[in-house]
Amino acid sequence: MPTPHSALPIRRLTLADLTACADLAEERGWAREEHRWGLLLAAGTGYGIDAPEGKGLAAMCVTTSYGPALTTLGMMIVAGRYGRQGLGRRLLTHAMHEAGDTPFALYATAQGRPLYEQLGFTAVGDTHTVRGHFRSPEQPPAATGGTATTRPATADDLSALVRLDNEVFGIDRTHLLARLPSFTDRLRVAENGTTITGYAGIWPSTSSDVIAPLIAQDTDTAYALIRSLAAETDRSVRLDLDARHTDLLDRLKHSGLDLISSTTTMTRGIPHLPGDWTRRFAPLNLAMG
Repeated sequence: MPTPHSALPIRRLTLADLTACADLAEERGWAREEHRWGLLLAAGTGYGIDAPEGKGLAAMCVTTSYGPALTTLGMMIVAGRYGRQGLGRRLLTHAMHEAGDTPFALYATAQGRPLYEQLGFTAVGDTHTVRGHFRSPEQPPAATGGTATTRPATADDLSALVRLDNEVFGIDRTHLLARLPSFTDRLRVAENGTTITGYAGIWPSTSSDVIAPLIAQDTDTAYALIRSLAAETDRSVRLDLDARHTDLLDRLKHSGLDLISSTTTMTRGIPHLPGDWTRRFAPLNLAMG
């Protein structure tokens, strides 16, 4: 007799599963983003359930650990033919069990939010995704962040970036920052004198270039980093922005970017995300925080 779907084993995913992960994402209408999957599976922990007919994955998710302070969860996807059979709940429960008492955070779609709420997650905010071909509006530099100074990041900047990121994110994620130079196409920093006050990277997705992560001391600095990175690509750009940064969202709308979707920021075991949200504009990606 065939194995019931509720009893299909859960296994760890590896880089060898990259294509299968991208295939399942594409099947459900998500971008393939094989470049991002390479980072997710290398820096995080993937869990999957193999399709019983031996063709690809029936379900998957990825967690990223930041030690005992936080685990993020993302890329929860169940193949359409196995929907509403409890596979998503099994994966989530397994991932939470593996993380023990560690607090969790995730970015939920409207479709996934009910399940997360049933498992004890609470909504703590929203994230807006904007996309478009960036154009600098005809405004004085002071109104568009033109006074901020940005430049390409160098290897000598890494220690300063780690210090700034730890302060803003609230948790040490050196293991991710060390991968940014190879993961991003370009990485830029903002400076005030000799002090680094922000940084951002840009990396390729299927239909656009993603500007992320984005950390900056204020809106002007964030906008300057975005503008400097967008100026070097002919493709549309995409950002996932904390919805509380309304001034930056307005500027980006005037610069040709449109709101395309929103997700709900949710936590379990902590009342809100750690760190300083006023300087945390965009996560590395919605699967990793």
